[in-house]
Amino acid sequence: METRAAAERFVAVWTRAWAAHDVAALLELYAEDCVHRSMPFREPHRGRDELAAYLRWSFAGERVTDVRFSAPVVGQDGVAVAEFRVLAEADGAPSTLAGCVFVRFDDVGRAVETRDYWHTTEGHQEPADRLFFR
Repeated sequence: METRAAAERFVAVWTRAWAAHDVAALLELYAEDCVHRSMPFREPHRGRDELAAYLRWSFAGERVTDVRFSAPVVGQDGVAVAEFRVLAEADGAPSTLAGCVFVRFDDVGRAVETRDYWHTTEGHQEPADRLFFR
């Protein structure tokens, strides 16, 4: 699968599935032996089972009101990056999460490696400008 098509699919599914906390739909995007890093200094989640546990933990207590991803920027060797912003309520308190995801895809379009960089803040906040990648 072409990297651009895989990246566009990845962003579209994440937008829909994050809002619905649809872990099964998200896992379909990943290779069985994927490696996911959520923040640079955390231990990676290796394989779909560890990724599923992480996603369920992340979604617990969260009620999403808005998910937005930028169009992906595609690089070389099956790599793409996209920016994201999520408005949610975590345990009843409004929050905003903003960040980006770097993805390396295999030949069939599954994510074999992902790396997230993100920040949260209290309240629902729009950034000072549009999503950087459009």
